[in-house]
Amino acid sequence: QVPLAESGGALVQPGGSLRLSCAAPLTGFSIYNMAWYRQTPGKERELVALITHDRKIDYIDSAKGRFTISRDNTKRAIYLQMNNLEPGDTAVYYCNRSPAMPYWGQGTQVTVSS
Repeated sequence: QVPLAESGGALVQPGGSLRLSCAAPLTGFSIYNMAWYRQTPGKERELVALITHDRKIDYIDSAKGRFTISRDNTKRAIYLQMNNLEPGDTAVYYCNRSPAMPYWGQGTQVTVSS
């Protein structure tokens, strides 16, 4: 199993910004579609943002206009810039391939609260 390592989560006030990072040292990283997911207690994990191997991008509706996903194939990393954060964005955020591999990293906690 290749460790996926998410970082950058924090407690932030509504309207604030965060940049999440994911180290994904997968062999052949550049050919994979990658994504950010999030999960809150008692809910299914949901895909938040997707970036394909050829850099096509998509977001869940609630993230459009606020989140930006990017990737750096040389570093085998993906990023999620989150602006104008809302309390509903509070969750543990994970990165993975899309479709996801059967194992996950520890995630990074994002808490949006005043």
